[in-house]
Amino acid sequence: MSHVHASAPGKAVLSGEYAVLQGAPAICMAVNNRAIVTITRVEQPWHSVSAPGYSSGEGRFVSDSAAPEWLQGEDDYPLVDVAWRAVGPDSDGGLAIELDTRAFFDDKSGAKLGLGSSAALTVALTAALMQSTAVCDEALHIHRKFQAGAGSGVDVAASARGGLLKYRMQGAQTMPLRWPTGLDYRLVWTGLPASTADKLQQFQSASPKRSYEALISAAAGLVDAWQSASGILAEMPGYVETLRRFSDDYDLGIFDAGHDKLVAAAQAAGLVYKPCGAGGGDIGILLGAHGEQLDEFLAAQPEFGCRALESTLDMQGVTWEQR
Repeated sequence: MSHVHASAPGKAVLSGEYAVLQGAPAICMAVNNRAIVTITRVEQPWHSVSAPGYSSGEGRFVSDSAAPEWLQGEDDYPLVDVAWRAVGPDSDGGLAIELDTRAFFDDKSGAKLGLGSSAALTVALTAALMQSTAVCDEALHIHRKFQAGAGSGVDVAASARGGLLKYRMQGAQTMPLRWPTGLDYRLVWTGLPASTADKLQQFQSASPKRSYEALISAAAGLVDAWQSASGILAEMPGYVETLRRFSDDYDLGIFDAGHDKLVAAAQAAGLVYKPCGAGGGDIGILLGAHGEQLDEFLAAQPEFGCRALESTLDMQGVTWEQR
């Protein structure tokens, strides 16, 4: 291996958030914000790790066996530690590993956008280390260990497979879906980052409530609507209201950071809006039949502090090449 380059897309969960943890199907789209990993053979007695845009510190470790022995930067690069233990290659010389997730941060504020950067980076890093695109199972294992078992894996599946997909947690089942003709969208950034891990911990520590059962049922029902634009636009508002009751019951704040105002304003304009994050901010998706109408709507909402992202559906999953 002289120079390996791998990349993987981010994601936006369109339905099934939280419900996917109890077997309901989730619908997720890969987006063209891509994590990039480059591994280069270098003349040095250790392996190095850098992350432009994320950390100014360099990690260094040696590895005579599967377990890395860190010389510096262990706390900055826990994902590399987990991935190397799982799929680290045998190497006689030093490797320089560059982790680039700059596409997942807001250019102005530097805040994380909430497009699944850790999952995308896990998939890209796994592909670069294994020199393969058949990495979904390994990447799921690595990401779960990295997150101490939290999460459903839908973000990893989207990064590995690309496109629009239906996902079930049991067995990490995926099925590709077609984006319906006549349905346009804009991904919207609220301007506030949120912590998915914190929200998941809060949810899992709460006692079960009926609204969760309703969300599971609504997530399963919404899958059938993804056959047509009219079906989605008709069924999504009901799903959004079920999601709101669920969020209120568990105090997750899914509709905070202006999401609630965008839902109401979109409904008044004959459009559909829903949050796509775990709660507290991040992104949402605006749906309608005509892109021009979506752009006009967003341009008329400056007081909400939101803006449309250039992120779009990415049909390409993880890639790697040797140069």
